[in-house]
Amino acid sequence: MVATKKEAIQTTAPGYWPEACEHLTRRDRVMKRLIPRFGTACLESRGDAFVTLARSIVGQQISVKAAQSVWNRFEALPEGMNPAAVLKLKVDDMRAAGLSARKAEYLVDLALHFDSGKIHTGQWHGMDDEAIVAELVAIRGIGRWTAEMFLMFHLLRPDVLPLDDAGLIKGISVNYFSGEPVSRSEAREVAQGWAPWRSVATWYMWRSLEPLPVAY
Repeated sequence: MVATKKEAIQTTAPGYWPEACEHLTRRDRVMKRLIPRFGTACLESRGDAFVTLARSIVGQQISVKAAQSVWNRFEALPEGMNPAAVLKLKVDDMRAAGLSARKAEYLVDLALHFDSGKIHTGQWHGMDDEAIVAELVAIRGIGRWTAEMFLMFHLLRPDVLPLDDAGLIKGISVNYFSGEPVSRSEAREVAQGWAPWRSVATWYMWRSLEPLPVAY
C-alpha cells in the first residue's frame, strides 16, 4: 500500500490469492521456490478506475521504480487525482513532472473520456475480459497492455497473461530459461501450467525482478 501526501489510499487484495498460491506451488517448481520469498504480499486494487488507468499510462515502457517516481511528481500537481482536476492542469507542469508530451496527451484524453461519461465503468464487472479490452483500447494511449494491467489491478481478474509485458517475458527468461531469450510462444507455453491463475504467476514474475511491488 502506498500513501500519498493527500490521503491514505485504501487497497483491496484478491480473495483468491491463497488458493492461487497453493495451486501454483503444487503445480510449478519455480513458483514453489518464488512464492514463499514474498510472504503475504500480493497484487492489490486501489479501487479507482481512473487512477489505475492513469498509473498504467505513466508506467508504459519504463521501469517500476521510474514509473513510481514520475507518478509521485504527477500526483502532487492536481488538488485531487480525478478527471476534472487533471483537465485543469497545464501541459508544461505535466511535462515538468517527468511525463513525455505523448503521455501528457494520453492522460488528458483519458480524463476527457471519464469526465464526459463516454466509458461505462458501472458495467465492467459483468463483462468478460476481451469485451473490456475492446472498450478500453478505443481510448487514445491505451493499448492491449494497458487494458490488461487494468484487468489485473482494478478488476482483479485472476487469469490475465500480458504477453506484451517486457517484465513478464524477462521473468520467464530468467526463472525458466536461465536468462536465455524467450519468444512469446515459449512464454505462452510456460504459462499454460499457471492457468487459471496467470495473473498471480505474472505478479510473481515481476517481483522476482523488482524489489518494489508492481502497482497501478
